[in-house]
Amino acid sequence: MSSPEQQQQETPEQQDPGEHREHREHESAPRLRDEVPPAVLPDDVPPDEAPSAVLPDDASPESSRSPEGAAASAAAGKGEADGRDAVPRWRRVAIDTRPLAHPAYRRLWLGQGVSFVGFQVTSVAVPVQVYNMTHSSLWVGVLGIANLVPLIVFGLWGGAVADHMDRRRLLLMASVVSWASTLVLLLQALLDVGSLALILAAVAVQAVGFAVSSPTRGAIIPRLLDASLVPSANTLNFTVQTAGVLLGPLLAGLILAHWSYPAAYALDAALFTVGLYGAARLPAIPPLGGAGALGLRSVVDGLRFILTRPVLLMSFVVDLIAMVVAMPRALFPEMAETRFGGEAAVGWLFAAIGFGALFGGLMSGWIGRIHRQGAALVAAIAVWGVAVAAAGLAHQLWLAFLLLAVGGAADLVSSVFRQTILQTYAPDEMRGRLQGVFTVVVAGGPRLGDLRAGAMASAAGAGVSWVAGGVACAVLVVIVGLAVPALMTYDTRD
Repeated sequence: MSSPEQQQQETPEQQDPGEHREHREHESAPRLRDEVPPAVLPDDVPPDEAPSAVLPDDASPESSRSPEGAAASAAAGKGEADGRDAVPRWRRVAIDTRPLAHPAYRRLWLGQGVSFVGFQVTSVAVPVQVYNMTHSSLWVGVLGIANLVPLIVFGLWGGAVADHMDRRRLLLMASVVSWASTLVLLLQALLDVGSLALILAAVAVQAVGFAVSSPTRGAIIPRLLDASLVPSANTLNFTVQTAGVLLGPLLAGLILAHWSYPAAYALDAALFTVGLYGAARLPAIPPLGGAGALGLRSVVDGLRFILTRPVLLMSFVVDLIAMVVAMPRALFPEMAETRFGGEAAVGWLFAAIGFGALFGGLMSGWIGRIHRQGAALVAAIAVWGVAVAAAGLAHQLWLAFLLLAVGGAADLVSSVFRQTILQTYAPDEMRGRLQGVFTVVVAGGPRLGDLRAGAMASAAGAGVSWVAGGVACAVLVVIVGLAVPALMTYDTRD
């Protein structure tokens, strides 16, 4: 989720005209669409005299876009020109698939969706294998540390690197690292090595690859599509990820019940090749300049940039409020046992948020028409908090499932707006670093939320922890939104 900011009553333009002038200039710059990286032109250079340095030596600007890409852009433009009256009503509600008309994005999206299913299969198979080796939940917990530390460290570093080198090349390199770690898991299972240290090392290396590829992929999308399509592209991404979260564990359970660990890891390795293909077929996406020298200072500059931009800062703050204050999943086992009839209810509670997010994504056609994205972000997080609190008051499993699903849908909406703000508000030379911070927040926020929920449940009871967390989230996010008008007044049309 994401959030609001700013402590003065002036609009963003009144507070920092230079900042918003730079933002508007960036938004109006040509974008890399389909197969062509964007070029930043001086104000006095007409578009038809654009330098061709980013094109292959034997290419001309006229031949730079593939026929399928040109057709996709023309179709999109014609659709917008025809007006929305010609669009069936159900299409205004159903998920917006226009970004899939762009070949480069379509391949990237398909590769991410397919490979994410395999990633989820491995995410289930590894802890099961570790438990069978050690018969210790402690070592299963250590897997979380082996996963989280690289995500935090290399998420920040990988985002900085994404601002300093060709993003296609970096995404491909990071993806190969993740794929290699999966092959190591496959080999150790086939050879029955039985080395806990090897498994932990492979998981850590896989986390490094993910920590670098995730912010890089997020920084690539605004270079492939027009700004108006970025919200729809993010919705497609989050929806396919949610589908992977639901499908992957089911496949893992089926594979582990009928076959073995090598089969699970082999499936992951095979599905990951689709993601490698999507990355390899991207056009070159070189940095646009202005990112400075790579190093620790570059990471610090990214953090300083966030601190000086209230809209960006508050998008992170509200997301932390949503996850740390209201995430109830650590309470599901106890509540299933004490209120909903036993262990059979646990799966339904854990699945509810994901099912709601998937349904919300499929019915998200309206998201791209929202311009007051800051206010929409605050509203979505408030709905998440209220839905969580209401679910904590429910005493029927079906009602708790339904309310958690509503919360899951709101969570997806807030995620789309938060990601879109990060991708379109900031200049391109900062996008990788902001996506790196986003990776860290997404990785750490829910885990801190589990700690908060568990500690409060020990002190006051699981029911109190669940309901109080949701109420506190809704109240806090509204207070933060009202206290920082810049977030509430943020409008993509300005």
